[in-house]
Order: sequence, then C-alpha cells, then structure tokens
Amino acid sequence: MRRILFAAGLVACVSLSACNKPADPPADAAAAAPKKSLARQASMYAGQEQVQSVQSGTITVAAGGGVDIAAKATTDGAGWTQVGFLPRVYAATPPDGVYEIDVVAQKPTAPGAAGPTQVEAKAAWDKYKDGRVKGVKFISKTNDVTVILGQATP
Repeated sequence: MRRILFAAGLVACVSLSACNKPADPPADAAAAAPKKSLARQASMYAGQEQVQSVQSGTITVAAGGGVDIAAKATTDGAGWTQVGFLPRVYAATPPDGVYEIDVVAQKPTAPGAAGPTQVEAKAAWDKYKDGRVKGVKFISKTNDVTVILGQATP
C-alpha cells in the first residue's frame, strides 16, 4: 500500500511539473530585442532626474569643432529647473558613432502644478572635436530619440 501511494505521488508530481512549462516566445519577439547599450549612466546630482519624455532633438557641428545639441522635452509638472544634458560614460568609442545622453532637470522642492510642462535644453558639447560624433541618442524616463548629425527630428 505504501509503495502504491508513493508511486501515485510521484506520478502526480511529474504530471504537475509539465503544466508549468513556459511557452516558447514568438519568433518576431527575438528579432525585436532592443540593442544593448555600450554605455553606463553617469551619476546624477541630488535632486536631479531624467525628464518624463523627449519630443525632438537637434545636433549640429559647432564652429569650434564640437557639436551643439538641443532637445525639447516634457516634465511631469511645473517647477523643474536647470534642464540640461548628462552624457553617458563609454569605455570605448561607440562603433556607430551615436552617443547616448540623458536629458535631466532639477526636481522641484515643493510640488508644482500637476500636468505635463514643456522644457528645452541647449548646450555646446566640445568633448569630441575630432569628428567621431555621428549622432546623439537623447534618453528620458519613458522614451528616447536618436538624431543623426545635421538632421532634426520632427
């Protein structure tokens, strides 16, 4: 009797373990996997956060050899200050020449009016004057926008 109960329990366990088998992912899900970043996020100052979203950006060659970058973004409320850029840290030059930059702002100390607020950031980026920058990927909390040198996003 003991052996029968043990065998029945073993059969039940094997049967139930087959029920939790994960389904194979669809073939197109593997093709849509995001490209892995070669950069790491730089440290932010206290109170500094990524903006909610980025709508558009531009990158142009500056007269001094660097690039001028600009982005239009949205914060999740009023009162955000010091909107700017925080370039990500790379161990080596990106193979495609597109550098990643976080669009950041100083969070308000007191809650402001709720609702999306449009902000704009502009800066001269003269770290690389040798022409290695082919584009910039502006990154926010919810999305990113990639701009190739000389082109603007809609």
